Amino acid sequence: MNRRSIRLAAILGAAVTLAGGSLAAASELTNPSSAATEKAAAKHVLLLSVDGLHQSDLTWYITQHPDSALARLVHGGVQYTNAHTTTPSDSFPGMTAQVTGGGPGTTGVYYDDTYNHALLPAGTTDCKTAKPGAEVDLTEDLDKNKASLDAGQGLTGLPGSILQMTGDAASLIDPSKLPVDPTTCKPVYPHSYLQVNTVFNVARKAGLRTAWSDKHIAYDILNGPSGDGIQDQFSPEINSDANGYPAGNDWTTDNKATEQYDDYKVKAVLNEIDGYDHSGGHKVGTPAIFGMNFQSVSTAQKLPTSDGLKGGYATKAAPGPLLQKNLDFVNTEVGAMVKEIQDKGLASSTDIILSAKHGQSPTDPTALTRIDDGPLLDGLNTAWKAAHPGTGDLVAHSVDDDGMLLWLNDRSEAAASFAKQYLLAQSGQGNDINGNAKAFTNSGLAKVYAGKDTAAYFGVKPGDARVPDLFGIAKYGVVYTGGQKKIAEHGGAHADDLSVPLVISGAGTKAGVTKAGQVKTAQIAPTILTLLGLDPQSLQAVQKDHTKSLRIR
Repeated sequence: MNRRSIRLAAILGAAVTLAGGSLAAASELTNPSSAATEKAAAKHVLLLSVDGLHQSDLTWYITQHPDSALARLVHGGVQYTNAHTTTPSDSFPGMTAQVTGGGPGTTGVYYDDTYNHALLPAGTTDCKTAKPGAEVDLTEDLDKNKASLDAGQGLTGLPGSILQMTGDAASLIDPSKLPVDPTTCKPVYPHSYLQVNTVFNVARKAGLRTAWSDKHIAYDILNGPSGDGIQDQFSPEINSDANGYPAGNDWTTDNKATEQYDDYKVKAVLNEIDGYDHSGGHKVGTPAIFGMNFQSVSTAQKLPTSDGLKGGYATKAAPGPLLQKNLDFVNTEVGAMVKEIQDKGLASSTDIILSAKHGQSPTDPTALTRIDDGPLLDGLNTAWKAAHPGTGDLVAHSVDDDGMLLWLNDRSEAAASFAKQYLLAQSGQGNDINGNAKAFTNSGLAKVYAGKDTAAYFGVKPGDARVPDLFGIAKYGVVYTGGQKKIAEHGGAHADDLSVPLVISGAGTKAGVTKAGQVKTAQIAPTILTLLGLDPQSLQAVQKDHTKSLRIR
């Protein structure tokens, strides 16, 4: 049974600053190899990703609430006010960067739903004659049952029993939905798709305990190529049925439901702080590396309305009522974790890292232009076939949120150029924040990389099997969506997508340090190892990308 039945809001006021150590200025960087010689500052690192949270949101909140748990966390440690996540600014490249130290070109992870020209489609059994080219779907679609919060485990009493969900995420993946390796003719699991190791792999080799909680079982990818980096992975399915809520087909379509979903993961972390597994049923010791993602800020930014409150931003970078309410929620939850760390006597041995996988765009509601990408891609395929009689569709796969990623069936430079020129020539009508018609030009794109230029942008060789054949950076405010169900998205390359918080507070930090020098969320990975006294050079992406640790002490 779960050992946590407390109401987290009741203990927020008791949250105080973690005991300080000495983490030096964030803008002062050090070579990872020298960082490995540092004495361990912590025994535990708690990593929290508040998806969608901007640095401007955090600044706004602590200004409005100077005695809040978030303010105390920030003032008790080091705050990096110019931190950027990955481009594309999606959950999967954003999260893999934080735990590997590498960007998409190094991790091989460009989005949560991509395409690989070398793999075979899911379900392939005749690998000798099958044509290469397969979707790599790392979403809820991999679940044995994506309609169920437990991803198909078969628990009774859901959602209340969800903490009894297995910590073995890979066991809940349906292998028939995975792409197939043409060499082995076996399904490719998410963890084996990642091209480099993770901080969890390094910690395990050092004999340390690991745990993580996230929104899909496809976050098995964080286990790293060995498949065993995370000992306890709690990943209830966020896109499953949210029974009891008006929009009950998905926890993300009602912000109150998303908060309830996030609260399950907070309870799992509280159990882990107490030295138990996520369920609270087995005494295993507090992990050396553990944490979770919050999803509720993201839905408060995306939903036009929820819980009778207007979503998104009231004016440029000024949170509206739903987002303000949700920032209060996250503040309460973070305060609960801080208090639990203190109550268990772990303050002098624990560091908390607060960041975000991605931001969300636009933060200016007047800039929103919603464009249905379906007609644009249909038009591209039609134009290609008209110009090349007897051919099929040009677009093999696309992902379009507030950026555009296309994988093409014809990978020639001529085909990539054709796609680029077609898209830049298109204009039409989208709609604004109020649903009124709003004209767009150039398919809503400000910059388009195609063919070898895309490969160069991501630092890989032309013809790489994973890299998109076209990457379009949307104009500010453009969101590719049909209808009017959302008012913000991520995946692009604007400041609203990239500018996220980065705070380190606890055993290894000085108090009240603010650094304005630009840093990357990929630097979180080597810094975690440095704090634990492990060698950042053990991370393959750190070696390849020359990712520097943030200097401690």
